[in-house]
Formats: sequence, structure tokens, C-alpha cells
Amino acid sequence: MWIWSGSDLKLRLTLRVAIVSTLCFAVISGYFLVEADRSVRGRIAAVADVAAKTLELQQSKIQWLNNARSDFPDLDSVAATVMTPGLCIAFRSNSGEISQRFCGGAQADQAAPPLAFAALYRRLFDPGRETVRQVVSRGIAVGEAVAWIDPAVPTAEAWHDAGRLMAVFMIALPLLCALVYAALARALRPTRQIRDGLKRIAAGDLAARLPPFDLAELSAIGDVFNQLAERLAAALSDRNALTQKLILVQDEERRHLARELHDEFGQSLAAIRALAASARQTAAADCPPLLAECDGIARTATGMMETLRGALFRLRPPDVDELGLAASLEGLVAGWNGRSRGQPRFEITISGSFERLAASVGANLYRIVQEALTNAAKHAGATRVVLRLEMREAAPGGGDSAIVLAIDDDGQPGDPQGDPQLKSGLGLLGMRERVAALGGRLSFAAGQPSGSSLRVIVPVAASREAAPVERAA
Repeated sequence: MWIWSGSDLKLRLTLRVAIVSTLCFAVISGYFLVEADRSVRGRIAAVADVAAKTLELQQSKIQWLNNARSDFPDLDSVAATVMTPGLCIAFRSNSGEISQRFCGGAQADQAAPPLAFAALYRRLFDPGRETVRQVVSRGIAVGEAVAWIDPAVPTAEAWHDAGRLMAVFMIALPLLCALVYAALARALRPTRQIRDGLKRIAAGDLAARLPPFDLAELSAIGDVFNQLAERLAAALSDRNALTQKLILVQDEERRHLARELHDEFGQSLAAIRALAASARQTAAADCPPLLAECDGIARTATGMMETLRGALFRLRPPDVDELGLAASLEGLVAGWNGRSRGQPRFEITISGSFERLAASVGANLYRIVQEALTNAAKHAGATRVVLRLEMREAAPGGGDSAIVLAIDDDGQPGDPQGDPQLKSGLGLLGMRERVAALGGRLSFAAGQPSGSSLRVIVPVAASREAAPVERAA
């Protein structure tokens, strides 16, 4: 069945009802035409039987009276009682000669049917064929009583009846379609609620639920929807809990690695520098040509110490809980500006109070900024990175405060998808997980042809009334 894709369900069902109704109308019309033809055939057969019986009685009367005067055949009495428009009766002798014939004229008030309909009707029913009954006298056939009807008469009657049916159909079909469409629109009205519920789920509102519906099928869909929403909420909650545990394990592993590097590798480098200084003193007294090599060893050890300090700073950042998020981020940006010597240039603007921020929130936001700045500087090739941190206080009517973090850079996209964050070991994915663990939202957009924007919004319970402060570095 031909239905275009993307069409409305109500329209599809209404069209199918219209098509089925049209097929039913065609079948009913065909049934009426067959019954009408059968009725005409029965009437012609009855006329032929009456004519044959009448002629046989005439033959019997002639033979009983030995009437030499032959007034046979005499169809006047038959024609007077059975004649209808278009009907013809005749007597045909054994030699095939028509001895007598009567035909009724066609009705003048009937319009001629279209030629196509007339040709189709005559092809299907052959309305002009004869009905023949033998006329028998004393066991001998003396001829045939023949009855038929002018094909134009039943064809015109069939077209007239079909026209009335068509008129009724043309009135009834639009009304039926309108009623079906209205009924479907009313019955399928809950599908809007289902669609809105799915949109809410897609937007992250896992508290969306569907009410029970009158239709059993839609009610079953609503039950399954609610069950899936509950399971998805539970799965997301479990995932967030697991993510938080993984982040804690990751941070603990970083701290452990930082302690190991500081205690073992750092002490070894310090020992190397001490040995280099001792060797330089010995060389200065006994073997001056070794002074250059001793100085080289000392410089190498010093460079490794600087590299180690940077690695330790990234592995074990300052205690955000003690220093505060704002001070920690300012130190992070200052460190990047110091190491990069202004290329790229890092800027930071902080608005609001973060003194009473939960330690987990501050630590995660610090890690997010750290990852984003590293990606922008090392992987996107940015020349300018702007960081803005804002504490949006709750509205007077209620609700929670929110931390808004925005990081913009002018770097180049790192891959065909425009995601420079993906260049650093799936850094964007790690940031998403941290934001999800905090119950916040993260969005990332790569500019065309260059630049990218990272936005993070994290809700925070409003537990203070500190006045906003402005700092810039």
C-alpha cells in the first residue's frame, strides 16, 4: 500500500480506511451489478417460459379442433402482459426463420452511459444474449420461443444505479474520513505526552514520568517508558558513584606517584647535584679539564629537577581545600604564563565567593581547568586562552547557586570532528565524567575555522551570603 514516508500517523490510518472503503464500495457495486444482471436474466427466462407454454397451448388447441386455419404463432397475448422497455420475444421455426416478433421500445428519459462503461458492461455481462425455450407438440419440436433484451437498456439501468451509488459514496467517504481522523486524533492525543517525555529524557531530565492512558497499547508504552526511566536513573546514579570512586582512586594514585617521585627520584637528583659539586671541587684542585663535565652534570640535574617540579605540580596540585579554588586557579594560570613566557597568554577572571565551596567540587573543577588549559596550550596550539569563573547566586524565590566555568581559546581543531580535547587521551571524556559526578552540565563547541569554547555549569547549594568579589590576573 502506497504511503509516503514521514507522514502523520492519523493521516496514514485515514488514508488506509479510505482505500479499504473504496475497495468495499467496488465490491458492493460489483455485487449489485451481478445481482441486477441475474434478475434481468431470470425475468427474460420467465418470459421465454411463458411464451413457450403459450405457443404449446396454441398448438394443442389447433390439433384438438382440427382447425385448418392456422393462426399460429400468436404472441399478442404474451406481449400484452409481459412486455417491458427493451424486451423482445419471438418465435423461430426449425428452419431458423423468425415467424413473429414483438419488441418494446427503450425508455426515453434514461441518459446514454459513457462508451467506456457500456463497453466494459457488455464485455462482462453480455446483456443482449438470447434465452431460448423449445416449443414441443406431441413430443415433436415445432420451433423455439426466443426472448432477449436490447443491450442498451440494462446498460443504461446499470449506469443509472452505479451513478446513484457513486453519489452516495462521494458524500459518505469524506464524512467517514473526517470522523475517522477526528477519532484517531482524539485517541492518539496521548502520543504528544509520550513525545514530550522522551524529549525530557533526552535532555537529561530522568524524573520524567508518563501518566496512565485510556488505550491499553499506549498505557503499556507508558509503563515501559516509566520503567526504563527508573532504570536509567538508577544506572546513571550508579555510574556517577562509580565515577566518583574512580576519580578518587585516580587522584590518590597521582598523589602516590608524586610522593614516590619526590622521595625517590627527587632525592636521587639532589644526590647527583651534590656529587657533581663535590666532583667539581676535586677537579678544580687536581684535574681542571673535568670542570666542564662537572658543570654539565650539574646543569642536567638542575634541568631534571625543574622538569620534576612541573610534573609534581601537575600530579599533586596545591590543596584546594586550604588555598581555595580561586587562589588555586590563579596560581595555575600564573604557572602557565611563567612556563610559556606569554606564548600562549593565559587570562583569568573570577567573580563571586568560593570560600565555603565543598572540597570535592573545588578539586574536580581544578582538574577540569587543568585538563582544559593543557589541551588548549599543547594540542590546540592556542595563542590566547581566557578563563572565566563565576558564582551565580540563587534567585530570591529559591533554588540553588551555580558555578559557571567558561574557557575560550583561539586554537585550531585537533581532529576532523573539531574536538581538540580528544587529542589528550580522551580529556573531554574525563571532564564530562567529572562534571556528571558533580551533577552539572558540560558543553563544548569548536569554532570555524578556529577557536573553541568550553562551558561547565555545576549546581551548588546556597549556604552563604558573602558579597561578590572581583579579581583578575
